[in-house]
Amino acid sequence: MADGRAPVRDLQYRPASLDGDENDGPSEYKIFLSVLVCQCQVGLSFYDSRDCTLHFMPDKIDNRDLQLLDRVIQEISPNVIITSAKQEQYVAQFIKGLASNPDYKPEIVVYPSADFGIEVCKQRLQSAHIPFLPASISEKERILYLSSCISFDSVTMLRSIGGLLKCLYRRRVGVELEDSNVGVPILQLCPYTLVLQIFKSEQHPSVYKLQSGVREGLSLYGILNHCRCNYGSKLLRQWFHRPTRDINVLKRRQEVVHFFTSPSNSDVMNSLQKFLRNIMNIPTLLYKMSLSHTKVCDWQNLYKTVYSAVGIRDTVRSLPQNIQLFREISKEFLDDLLYIATLISKVVDFEDSIAENRFSIKPNVDPVIDEKKRRMMGLSDFLTDVARAELENLDSRFTTCSVIYIPLIGFLLSVPRLPDMVEKEDFEIEGLDFIFVSENRLHYRSAKTKELDNMLGDIHCDITDMETAVMTQLQANILQHSSCLYKVLSLCAELDCLMALAKASQDYGYCSPTLSPHGRLTLHQSRHPLLELCTPVFVSNPCICSETEGKLKVLTGPNSSGKSIYLKQIGLIVFMALIGSDVPAKEAEIVLVDGIFTRMQSRESVSVGLSTFMIDLNQMSQALNYSTGMSLVLVDEFGKGTNTLDGLSLLAACLRQWLCKAPAECPLVFLATNFHSVLQLGILPQSKLLSLLTLETAIDGEELVYLYQLKEGVCQSSYAANIATLAGLPPALVQRAVEVSDLYRTGRTVKRIDQPSSDEQIKRCERVVEMFLALDLDDTSVDPQHYLKEELLPTFNKVL
Repeated sequence: MADGRAPVRDLQYRPASLDGDENDGPSEYKIFLSVLVCQCQVGLSFYDSRDCTLHFMPDKIDNRDLQLLDRVIQEISPNVIITSAKQEQYVAQFIKGLASNPDYKPEIVVYPSADFGIEVCKQRLQSAHIPFLPASISEKERILYLSSCISFDSVTMLRSIGGLLKCLYRRRVGVELEDSNVGVPILQLCPYTLVLQIFKSEQHPSVYKLQSGVREGLSLYGILNHCRCNYGSKLLRQWFHRPTRDINVLKRRQEVVHFFTSPSNSDVMNSLQKFLRNIMNIPTLLYKMSLSHTKVCDWQNLYKTVYSAVGIRDTVRSLPQNIQLFREISKEFLDDLLYIATLISKVVDFEDSIAENRFSIKPNVDPVIDEKKRRMMGLSDFLTDVARAELENLDSRFTTCSVIYIPLIGFLLSVPRLPDMVEKEDFEIEGLDFIFVSENRLHYRSAKTKELDNMLGDIHCDITDMETAVMTQLQANILQHSSCLYKVLSLCAELDCLMALAKASQDYGYCSPTLSPHGRLTLHQSRHPLLELCTPVFVSNPCICSETEGKLKVLTGPNSSGKSIYLKQIGLIVFMALIGSDVPAKEAEIVLVDGIFTRMQSRESVSVGLSTFMIDLNQMSQALNYSTGMSLVLVDEFGKGTNTLDGLSLLAACLRQWLCKAPAECPLVFLATNFHSVLQLGILPQSKLLSLLTLETAIDGEELVYLYQLKEGVCQSSYAANIATLAGLPPALVQRAVEVSDLYRTGRTVKRIDQPSSDEQIKRCERVVEMFLALDLDDTSVDPQHYLKEELLPTFNKVL
C-alpha cells in the first residue's frame, strides 16, 4: 500500500498484468462479437484477434431493453458484431441503434438464420483449428475436451459461436496471407462470465496448455475506467493494485471527485476530457526525439499533447484553487508548454509534412530554404520550356519529350519508346547518354540536363538536408524545455482517473463515503456495483458493523438467497473507498481497513496441486493469522469441502477464535454458511461481537420466494426440497429426500425402499431352511459342497 502498511489482500482474484504496450496509436487487432437473443436469453461469444482467444458467455436472461448485452458491448467494444437475420423486433432495433450511434459505429454483419443452426454450429466448433490440442487426439477425445470447456447445454451461446466461426473463416482473420487450408487459430478458450470481482482474470481451462491467458472483462475496474488517455487507464489500474489507507491521499482524490460530480461542473469536465484524449505517450515521444527518430506522426502527437496541456492549464486556472490537484496543475504547467507549442506551430508545416511524408518547415523560417523551394516550385514551367528546345534537336521520329527531375539522379530527358526499339542497342541516340527505361519511356542525360545539374544541383536533397538540420535544432530546443512534460503527464493521468471516478459516480448514483480511522463500517441502502447493472431490480441492504453492533456477522439463508452477493458487495464497497472512489450506497461510513481477506469460490486445479478444501484452509489460515482489528474478513461456505461434521467443527473453532479476542482486536468478519447447527447447538461463546443475520424468504404454496432483504435472526431451514423442486428434480425424488431427511433428523431408522417386506423375507428364510433339511447326506450321488455353493448359498444371499 501507499502508506507502507500491510497490503490489502483479496485472495479471490489474480490481478491481470499491466499492459506494457507503449503505443498510443490505434490498435490493429479487432474484436469480433457474435450475439443471439432467443426468448429473452442472450448467448454471445467473441474472438480477440490480438491473442487469438475465443471467449464465450453462457446463456443469460436479459430484459427487452437488453441492458446486459449493452453492458457487455460497452466493456469489450467490438469492431464487428455478427448476428442472425431472424431476430425479434426489439433486438433488431437495438442492433440498428448501434449502427446509428455517432460515437461508436461497429460493423454489423448479418447472416441467414440457417447459418446459426445448432448442428451446423457444433460441426464448425468441432472442426475448429485449435493448435494447442495434440495432433494425435481422436475425434471423440476432441469432443470430450470441447464439452469440458464449453457448456453444450447453452444452446444460444453455442449457436453464436457457430456464427462467429463462419465470419472468421470467411474473412480469414489473422491468416489472410496463408494458404487456404490454414484455419483461423484459436489459441485460448476462455469463459466470459459476469464475475463479481475487482479484475476479471480467467485461467485457461485447457489441461494441454498450462499458460493462462488474461483479459480484462466485466469487472469493477471495467465499470469505473472512464479514462480518456492511456496513461490515465494505467494509473487507475495501479490504484486498484495498490489501494491506500493514507487519509491525505484519499481526501485529495475525494475532493476532486466531489467537485466533478456536481451537475454544474459537467461542462468543465467534458471540456477537460476532450483535451485529455490528445495526451499521448510523452516519454516515448521524447525518447524518439533524443535519438532523432521522430516521424511526422510523432510531431503531430507532441503538438497535440502540448497544446492540449496548455488548454487543461488554462481551464483549471479558472477552477477553485483550494483544491490541491487544481493548484498543482496551475503551478506545474509552466510557460514552457506554451513555448514548445508556439515553437512547433511556427516551424512545422504539418500539411506539407503529411503530403511529403517527411519533416517540412513553414515559410519564413529559413530564407535559404524558402529560395530553394521557390526555385523548386518554378521548375515545372522552366522544364517545359527546356523540353520544347530539346525536342527541336531530337530525331523527327519523336513527336514529344519531357524534362524531369528525380532526386539523387538529377535532370533527365524522357522520350517515348518507339516500336522498333527492341534491343538495348536500339536505345542509343546520338548526343544522348542512355540511363534507363521505364513504362515504355526512355530516359537520357543530354548536354542541357547536365548543364541543369551543374546549375541547380540536387535541389530536392539540399532542401531535405537543410530541413533536417532545422528539425535537429528544434528537437534540441524542445528537449531543453521538456522537464515539465513529465510532471504534466503525471498530473494529467491523475486528473483523468478522478474524472473517470466522478463520471461513474454520476452514472451509477454513488455517494461520497466518510472515511473513519476507527473500526466502524456503516452503509445505508448499499448495493452491489456490478450486479445492479445486470438486473432490472436490485434490493439494497444496510450494514452496521462495529464493537457495539457486532463485528462478527454470521449470515444464514437458503441457497441462491443472496448471501455470497452480500459478502462481495461489502468487500467491493470497502475496496472502492480505499482508492478514493464514491460507493454504491445512500450513505456510507467506511473504516480504513489494513487488509481484505476472503475465502470464496475456491477451484480445484491440477496445476496448483491442491484440493479445494486445502485451498480453503490456506485462505482461512491467512485470515486467522494475519487479520487485525482493522481488517475485513469475508468467508463464504467454509467447511463444505470435507466431511460435514469435520467442516462444522472447523468452522465453529474459527468463529470461537475470533470471538475470544478483545473487541478492538477482532476483525470485521462477514461469514455466510449453511451449517445452521453451528448456531442451533449453542457451541459458540456468548459475545456482543456476534451478530446473526439472514436473508428473508417466503413460501407461496410450495414455491420458495426470495425477498433478498437482510434482517436479524437465523434461517430455520435450508429449504433444500423447495430449491430442488425449482431446479427441476422429479417430485418423487424430492419426496423421498424429504422422508430420509426427517428420519435422519429424528434418529429413526432409514429403510431402503427397494428391500422386500418383513413377511416376504420370513418366507425366504423358511425356504432356505427347508432346502437345507431336504439335503440327504447319505446319498452318494449328491455333492454337498456343490449343493451348498450353487443352490443354497444363492438363495441365502437373496434373503440378505
